[in-house]
Amino acid sequence: MKFLRKLDNVTVTVEHEPTPDQIGELKLRQGWTLFGLYHGVPQADRGVHYMNVLPDKITIFQRPIEKAARDSEEIKEIVKNTVWHEIAHHFGMDEAQVRQAEAKRQKPPRE
Repeated sequence: MKFLRKLDNVTVTVEHEPTPDQIGELKLRQGWTLFGLYHGVPQADRGVHYMNVLPDKITIFQRPIEKAARDSEEIKEIVKNTVWHEIAHHFGMDEAQVRQAEAKRQKPPRE
């Protein structure tokens, strides 16, 4: 919840699937699936002149998620993880940093 309050100038949308341009722009490997995409200026890169700009955009892609999921519970989990991933980009993490943070999130807590 603390991160939710720190989101700034970002919108979340749902599209059916990524466009060929979006896939090409990312140089997505053959066989890989795109669940979400962040497009904008990460908060870490915003300077004093960042103002009067359109919102950053997080897009969630419905069909790839539905194809990958076995049931509605798994859809919810994929969406939750995808939104988290894209918000991490909004805060300025690059792909390697996001993947590292995701690995830490996935580890069960120590007892």
